[in-house]
Amino acid sequence: MVPVAQETTANTVRLPYSFSRRFSLVAWCEASLEILHVHPLSLSVLQELQRGLNAPFTLRQIDGAEFEQRLNAVWQRDSSEARQLMEDLGSAEDFFTLAEELPETEDLLESDDDAPIIKLINAMLAEAIKEGASDIHIETFEKSLVIRFRVDGTLHEMLRPGRKLASLLVSRIKVMARLDIAEKRVPQDGRIALLLGGRAID
Repeated sequence: MVPVAQETTANTVRLPYSFSRRFSLVAWCEASLEILHVHPLSLSVLQELQRGLNAPFTLRQIDGAEFEQRLNAVWQRDSSEARQLMEDLGSAEDFFTLAEELPETEDLLESDDDAPIIKLINAMLAEAIKEGASDIHIETFEKSLVIRFRVDGTLHEMLRPGRKLASLLVSRIKVMARLDIAEKRVPQDGRIALLLGGRAID
């Protein structure tokens, strides 16, 4: 179900980013509320929009280039962007609960895009950007995993999930950074490029 949309500026209404991206649509309000969409919308999507917006709207088809421009305009590049993406993804505790239920032998290379571990990493990166962190430290101990952010030179503990999440988390990050998953003794350098609310992050 689509969460209640947020009003941002005079001409923008913010739908959840993942919903807008998935169905290539954006809510836009000038004289009246419009749903700008690239592809024809199914009845189920229209029903979700009606429930989430709780207001009358009209439909207008646009091309892909205009969709990208409108989506970026809605998701202004400010400090609230990462927080809204976190809310869109869900709470970190929900993802930890789901990740703890995954088997240790989960083949991360075959996981689909909606796998809880991927959402957890997305949420972690979004939070790190929001906090202005320069580093993310993932440390394993005998019975726990500690995730800490370095902000203004000081490490701050953010989360302490179960230890069995460590292998899933590290392996998926290695995949994203194109590192050798099998190599565990020698430090490796890599980089991750991703989109956060329409903004390119490297």
